[in-house]
Amino acid sequence: MTVDTSLVPRRGRGTELVLLLFAAGIATGAYVAVDLGALGRVPPNALAYLGGLLLIAGTAHVIVRRWAPHADPVILPLVVTLNGLGLAMIHRLDLADAEAARQAGEAIPRAAAPVQLTWMVVGVALFVLVLVLVPDYRVLSRYAYTAGVLGIVLLLLPLVPGLGYDIRGAQIWISIGPMNFQPGEAAKIVLIVAFAAYLVRTKDALAHAGRRVLGIDLPRARDLGPILVVWLMALGILAFERDLGPSLLLFGVFVVMIYVATERFSWIVVGAALFVVGGLAANAVFGHVQARIDGWLDPFADVDRFGQIVQSLYGLAYGGEIGTGLGRGRPDLVPFAVSDFIAAAFGEELGLTGLMAIIVIYALLVSRGLRAALVLRDPFGKLLAAGLATVLLLQVFIVIGGVTKLIPLTGLTTPFLSLGGSSLVMNWVLVALLMRLSDAARRPAPIPAPVRVDEAVTQVVKLQ
Repeated sequence: MTVDTSLVPRRGRGTELVLLLFAAGIATGAYVAVDLGALGRVPPNALAYLGGLLLIAGTAHVIVRRWAPHADPVILPLVVTLNGLGLAMIHRLDLADAEAARQAGEAIPRAAAPVQLTWMVVGVALFVLVLVLVPDYRVLSRYAYTAGVLGIVLLLLPLVPGLGYDIRGAQIWISIGPMNFQPGEAAKIVLIVAFAAYLVRTKDALAHAGRRVLGIDLPRARDLGPILVVWLMALGILAFERDLGPSLLLFGVFVVMIYVATERFSWIVVGAALFVVGGLAANAVFGHVQARIDGWLDPFADVDRFGQIVQSLYGLAYGGEIGTGLGRGRPDLVPFAVSDFIAAAFGEELGLTGLMAIIVIYALLVSRGLRAALVLRDPFGKLLAAGLATVLLLQVFIVIGGVTKLIPLTGLTTPFLSLGGSSLVMNWVLVALLMRLSDAARRPAPIPAPVRVDEAVTQVVKLQ
C-alpha cells in the first residue's frame, strides 16, 4: 500500500507571516522611537529600515516554508523581534556616542548599528544554509567524536600564539586578517551536538544507580568519567582563557542534558556538588574570579573598580517600572552598554516592564525548543533540542542575572540583543537547528493513500 504525503497539511504558514509582520513593526517602532526621543524627529530612512527588515525576515520565512514547512511558526518571529530590538538599542547608543563626541570636539565614532545589521544578514544567510543543507538532523549523530574534537579545538584556538588575543582580560578571541571571531560561540553548538550523540549511546550505563545517600540514588563511581571530563574542561577555560561565562555555560548545559538522558535527579546533585567545589577552588586560586565575586558582593566598596555594575544598577533604578522612554535615558553612562550591559540599557529606557517583556520573549523561545524536545521520539533529537534550548536559557539567566547583581558578572552577551557578530551569527545557526527539530516534531504522520476495490478484494482473498 502506497503513502500519499501530498495530503499532509502544512501548518503555520499564515500565522508565521502575520507574526513576522508584527515583529518587523515592533522593531521599526523601536527604531523610530529612539530618534523621536533623542533627536525629536522621525528618522528619514524609517520606511527603508522597515523594508529591509521585511526583506530579511521574508526571505527566512520563504525558506522555512519550503524546507521546514511544519516548523514552529512562533520561533522565527520571536527571534526577529529580539534582533530588531537589539538593533534599535545599538542605534540609540550610537546616537549617544556621537553626541558625546560632538560635545568633546572629537571625531564621531563609527556607528555600530549598520555593522550589526550586516551581521544579521550573514546570520540569516547561515540560517538558510543550515535548513537547506541539513534536511534531516539525525545525520549529525554520526559525527559525535568529530564534533567533540572540533568543539575542543575551537575552545583552544584563542590560546594559539599569534592567533588569539586578549580583550578586557579574557582570552576568547581570534584574529584572521581583518576579521575577529569568538570561536567559543561556535564551540557551544558543536559540543551540544557531540554531547547529544554521546549520551544517546551511553545513557543506559549512566542511568544505573549506585550507592543511596539521603534518599538519592547516586551514580556509580565508574560512570562519573564524562561529567568529570566536562568539569575539568570548564575549569580549563576558566584558568587559561580567564572567562567565567563560557565555563558556566558549558558545564551547566552538559548537566542538564545528562539529566534529560538518564532521568535521574542524582546527576543534578553531582553537578551541583562539582559546581560548588569548582567555584570555591576558582575563588581561592584565580584572581579574576575573586574580582567577580567581590563585585557581586559589594560593588559600591570600590566604585572605580566596579563602575560597570554600579552604573548599571543606577540606570535600572532610574528607569523604574516604566522607564524613561527610548532615546530619553543615559544608558551610555554604563561602560560596554552595547555588549555586556545591553540589558541594563533596556532596563533604563523601557523600565522593569519592558525588561520583563524581553525576558518573556526569551521564555517563549526556550519553551518552543523544549516543546520540540518533549514531542520528538528520537533520543538524539530530544537531547539536541533540550541542549539548544537550555543553552539559550542559561545564557539569558547568566547575563541578566549578572547585570541585576543576582549572580556574579560573567561577561557573556545577551543573545540577539548585544553587539557582536560571532554571537549573533551562531545564534541564528542555533535557531535554524531548532527549526529543523521542531519541523520533525510537528510533522504529522503520513496519510495512507486510498486502497482500490480490486486491491482490497485481493488482500481479503489472501487472508482467507
